[in-house]
Amino acid sequence: MTIDRRTLLQGTAGIAAGAALGGLLGGRPAFAQGAAPSFKPEEGASLRLLRWVPFVKAEGETWNALTKDFTDKTGVKVQIDEESWEDVRPKAAVAASIGSGPDMVMSWFDDPFQYPDKLVDVTDLGTYLGNKDGGWYEGLLGYAKQGDKFIDLPLCVIGNAICYRKSHMEKAGFKEFPNDKAGFLELMQAMQKQGTPAGFAHGHAVGDANNWAHWLLWSEGAKMVDENGKVVLDSPETKNAVEWAKKAYKTFIPGTESWNDINNNRAFLAGQVSLTANGVSLYYAAIKDPALKDIAEDIGTVNFPVGPVGRPMELAQTTTLSIFKHTKYPNAAKAYLMHMYQADNMNKWITAASAYCCQALKAFADNPVWTSNPIHKPYANASASLTPNGYSGPLGPASAKVMADYVLVDMFASAVTGQRSTEDAIANAARQAKRAYRS
Repeated sequence: MTIDRRTLLQGTAGIAAGAALGGLLGGRPAFAQGAAPSFKPEEGASLRLLRWVPFVKAEGETWNALTKDFTDKTGVKVQIDEESWEDVRPKAAVAASIGSGPDMVMSWFDDPFQYPDKLVDVTDLGTYLGNKDGGWYEGLLGYAKQGDKFIDLPLCVIGNAICYRKSHMEKAGFKEFPNDKAGFLELMQAMQKQGTPAGFAHGHAVGDANNWAHWLLWSEGAKMVDENGKVVLDSPETKNAVEWAKKAYKTFIPGTESWNDINNNRAFLAGQVSLTANGVSLYYAAIKDPALKDIAEDIGTVNFPVGPVGRPMELAQTTTLSIFKHTKYPNAAKAYLMHMYQADNMNKWITAASAYCCQALKAFADNPVWTSNPIHKPYANASASLTPNGYSGPLGPASAKVMADYVLVDMFASAVTGQRSTEDAIANAARQAKRAYRS
């Protein structure tokens, strides 16, 4: 196995899984009663998986250990290629286009809908796992199915929550974190005045910028498209969202318009910002470093405040597993996925991720990791509460293109930085979205 590691969080080494393969090789599976799909790896099979670089070292190590266990049991070698979060999407798209490269990909959001005809049908696996393990969460199922067919398997949701310095919030005059949008803005303004500002990504950050931009939009009751896929972005609610974002941006540390998914972590841990949004990896990066002990003990986490829409509206970063049709070894690839989704293996991986990866199947919601630390609480229901990025229309090539082209992210960035007026930023984004939904 060849792995290019670049991680933030130092963790414990992953452990090899001990569950029997059972149905992978045609026998009766040890992890469930009843018939399971049977996938006998092709003779001489070997596989390559393209995945995103782990932010939690123990998550990546455990994934690798479970992969080694699969190889030990089947003889199928699996090479894991780790790429930056921003690079997975274009590299997967190129592989799909030219019909060569990795056999499988761990991708973001609805990226598989950009090339569904290039993917192996995994309905047999998706149906079996859903029936066996309590069902897939509804929001995640939307990322997996095109009509009645599974084009990928949902893997997890990387929960996103507000991370803040408790002492800095209290110094700004707030005993508790505000639960509404108006109070949230007041808090950011107060923290900026005292020199402990906020910072949220407005750059091309796959996770952080998309999570922030979609919350900004949806919390006001605005949306990109309606239920029929008609672009309805140009609305009074969107204008309200942009105007609020401009006020918030004035309280930020300079430069957030160029942030990717690593910058807010670095700024928070360096003491440059005291309020941002991130996965739980931020907390664990702090507690692992003795020099950051004071920051670690001062971190609080909470879900995003509710806006005028009157209910929580959060995107949450999803990731799925797909198999490319150009693979020479589709049975081996399906056997590998079956192995990774075995209950013992999946629970080990979720545990190792330390609340960073929220399960895709409901049976794993009782994993003890979710109640092991109060810091984990805002992340525990990410899979159940997420709103898909194509809201409120259907997921498909159009929603995937709008996401991949950062249409919504760039709308807010161009407005808050003054590159465009509010009206021009919205109109430009609406034009881009209309082109995507017409194609």
